Amino acid sequence: MQIEDTPLAGLKILTPARFGDVRGFFSESWNRKCMADHGLDLDFVQDNHSLSVQVGTLRGLHFQSPPHAQDKLVRCGRGALYDVAVDIREGSPTYGQHFGIELTAENGKQLLVPKGFLHGFITRAPDTEILYKCTDYYAPDCDGAVAWDSCGIDWGFDGAPVLSDKDAAAPVLADFDSPFTWEG
Repeated sequence: MQIEDTPLAGLKILTPARFGDVRGFFSESWNRKCMADHGLDLDFVQDNHSLSVQVGTLRGLHFQSPPHAQDKLVRCGRGALYDVAVDIREGSPTYGQHFGIELTAENGKQLLVPKGFLHGFITRAPDTEILYKCTDYYAPDCDGAVAWDSCGIDWGFDGAPVLSDKDAAAPVLADFDSPFTWEG
């Protein structure tokens, strides 16, 4: 497993090794011992799987606040997406900054999004499937969002994205009072 740091502390790119032959490939997408050996001791409790039918479907920017904040490990099972995380930890030297990466079924890359980050993605292929693990259960009372177009992200998409009503009505980052604090 290749583990890379990003410019935002705690946000990491994980690229599992793939072993292929004429049948396809095998890949170990998560291994608790391997991650612990790299200082990543995460206890995942929920796996999520979503399908976005149309190119340009944008989901985000989402977070789940304490006491049910979540670390997420995101990957693409089919298709392609541009995955983005935004630092919303008050006092962080990178507060409001974002990092994005293309996740595809072919490249096998994963993004580890820690607590204290907004998360969102836009699909770049039809019928894109997103799979992600979470370290806490979904809690509707802790669910939140920030407007997708308020963080200076170039989503690499011309035109109007396909949004949920919730995402279309989310407040802008400048008006957001973050429940997260930078812990250095």
